[in-house]
Amino acid sequence: MCDYSLETYGSRPAREGEKYTTTRFPSGTIGLAAAGNNTTPICVQCDTKLILEDIPTVLQEKYGIASRAEATFARLERGPFHDGVKFANGREVSLQELNAGVSVVVTMLLENAARLPDAIPVTSA
Repeated sequence: MCDYSLETYGSRPAREGEKYTTTRFPSGTIGLAAAGNNTTPICVQCDTKLILEDIPTVLQEKYGIASRAEATFARLERGPFHDGVKFANGREVSLQELNAGVSVVVTMLLENAARLPDAIPVTSA
C-alpha cells in the first residue's frame, strides 16, 4: 500500500530481501525508496515483515525499541497518513514519524508468509 499522496508518482511493489530507505518525496510525504532511485515509491502490503535500522534515538526512547527492530507493515487508522509499522511490542508508528533516513529490509512478503507450512502437531507416544 502507498499513502494517497504518493499515488501521483509511478510506484512499484516491494521485493523480498531488498533494502529501502524512508524518503521524503516532493509531495512532503515520507515513503520507501530503493537505493539510487529516490523518485519511485515502493509500495508494501500490510502484514509484510520488515527489519528497520537506524531508528532515531528519540523514537527508540519514545516507543521502547532499539536502533534495529523487527516490525510489520501496517495500515494506521489515525491521522492523515496511513502507512506505518507495528513493532513487536505492539507500538505503531507512522512512516511520517520515522522521518527520512531509516533503513528498511523486507524479510517476508505477505504472499510468501501465506505459503509457510502449518505447524506440525506434536503427538505423544
